[in-house]
Amino acid sequence: RFSGPRFLVRTAHVILTWVITLILFLHDTDLRKQEETGELLVPVLFVLLVLVSVLLYFAVSLMDPGFVLSDDCDLQVSSAESFTLGLTEEQQDMIPQTKTLRLRRCGHCLLQQPMRSKHCQTCQHCVRRYDHHCPWIENCVGERNHRWFVLYLAVQLVVLLWGLHMAWSGFTHAPTWQLWLKTNSVLLATATVVAVLSLTVLLLLGSHLYLVSLNTTTWEFMSRHRISYLKHCGADENPFDRGTLRNLWGFFCVWGTVVWEQVYFRQETNI
Repeated sequence: RFSGPRFLVRTAHVILTWVITLILFLHDTDLRKQEETGELLVPVLFVLLVLVSVLLYFAVSLMDPGFVLSDDCDLQVSSAESFTLGLTEEQQDMIPQTKTLRLRRCGHCLLQQPMRSKHCQTCQHCVRRYDHHCPWIENCVGERNHRWFVLYLAVQLVVLLWGLHMAWSGFTHAPTWQLWLKTNSVLLATATVVAVLSLTVLLLLGSHLYLVSLNTTTWEFMSRHRISYLKHCGADENPFDRGTLRNLWGFFCVWGTVVWEQVYFRQETNI
C-alpha cells in the first residue's frame, strides 16, 4: 500500500500541505505577525488543524474501505448464483426470482457480492457499499471509510478557507500592478492553489452530504440505469431511503456492517 503511484500521490499531498503552511508563516501574514508578537494561540491551532487533516488523509487512504474478502455465510443464497457470462458486473441480477435471496458472484475475484458492493479494478477487490475510487487518496471510498472521508473533507475545507484568509492578509500594497505582482507573486500563486482546492473540496463535500442524506452512493447515482437492483425501481424511488434524518444518523452514528438486502426488501419494493 506504500509502493508505486500510491506512495507518490500521498507524498505529494503531504509535501504540498506543508509547503503551503510554511509559505503562510514565512510571508507577512497574520500568522507570522501573531507569532512574532508572542500571540501563539491562533498559529498553534492552525498547525494542529493542518496536522489533523494530514492524519485524517492517511487514515482514509490506508483504511480498509470494506473489502469483501470471503463469501458471506450469514445470508441464504440460492443454489443458482448469478455469475453469467456476457453480462457486465452491474447488469448481473441481484433480484430474487423466488423467496430465496440471490447474490451475484464477482467475475473478477469470484466472491459473492453483497448488495451495493462493486469490484474496483484499481484495488482488485469488491467493496461493500461502494461509492467511488478516489485518485487523490488512492483508495476506494466504501462502507468502512466513507464517514471518515466526509469528515476529512470537512476538516480540509476549514483548513483551506483559513489558509486562504491568511494568504489574503499577507498581500502588501504597491504603487503599480507590476510591482505588486512582483512583491506578492509567491503568495498570489499559493492563494490561487488554495482557492482552487477550496472550491473542489467544497463541491465534493456538498455532493457527498447530499447523497448521504438520500442514502445513495456516487456509483448508484451515476449508474442507476445499469444497476440491476435499482433499474427495477421508479425514477424517484430509492429502496434504501429512510428519510433525511435517519439517513444521516445511520451514516454518521451507526457502526458495523449493514445487510442491505434486508433493508431493500423491508421497503417492499415493487420489483
